[in-house]
Amino acid sequence: MLLNFPVKFSLLGFEAKMIGVAFNHQSNGRSLPLSRSWNRIILQAGFQRKNWQVLLRPWLRLKDAVDENPAITDYTGRGEAVVIYDKGRHQLSSVMAHSLKIKDGGRGSVQLNWVFPVINNLRGHLQLFDGYGETLQDYNHRQSTIGVRISLVDW
Repeated sequence: MLLNFPVKFSLLGFEAKMIGVAFNHQSNGRSLPLSRSWNRIILQAGFQRKNWQVLLRPWLRLKDAVDENPAITDYTGRGEAVVIYDKGRHQLSSVMAHSLKIKDGGRGSVQLNWVFPVINNLRGHLQLFDGYGETLQDYNHRQSTIGVRISLVDW
């Protein structure tokens, strides 16, 4: 569930476009002992300046009656920042998450994306990921991956 509100004010040279709150449930759909799920309340604020967009998303994990993965926020983070740069039909973006715990250097992840035109509406996507939480099943194992995909429609 997501509730967003349009806003308009300036902050550090960026124009705020929206603020919102969301309830997020994420699950891998498996049964114990492979089950992984969590619920979060996510606050978000979106900003824009010329070709740049920034989305800040801190969250609060809601406790479960039976906690299948109690340390998930120590690995996948307590918030993320999404930074997007549009240049013509190319888009570069990053998603950075962090546990916000300085002890032991903290954990989190960085995902870098490049979306580029191929032919007409056909677009290619290249994604690099390093960190924790790429999958719920292995949220507490650091992974580095490369992904390649295409999209048929630009929406």
